[in-house]
Amino acid sequence: MQSRFKIMDKRLYSELVIVLTTEVNDTVASCLAKELVKRNLVACVNLREIKSYFSWEGKIEEVKEVQLLMKTTKDQMQNLFDVINQLHTYDIPELLYWNASASDSYREWVETSVSIFT
Repeated sequence: MQSRFKIMDKRLYSELVIVLTTEVNDTVASCLAKELVKRNLVACVNLREIKSYFSWEGKIEEVKEVQLLMKTTKDQMQNLFDVINQLHTYDIPELLYWNASASDSYREWVETSVSIFT
């Protein structure tokens, strides 16, 4: 049986990137997610509630946040960062990213979704 998920030579397509940020609550995170999809900067955003601990201005903070896990291409990453920095509610938005591999069909969908020509 042949798998429907084949892997092609990486040089033939865009590199996929997973980007992570957090927002203050579900309402704000949902608005941000919808705006990023609307602008074709991401193909998909997953939201989940989390509890975060961090040091801020000399104090240990404990807050509930919403994490956004975004799928895009390396070509769109700088545009994505620029828009997040404009729209984000935090002074210093968390912007973490890493390269990702995917099946051909999913990769093609992401590339089509974030195309600057759509």
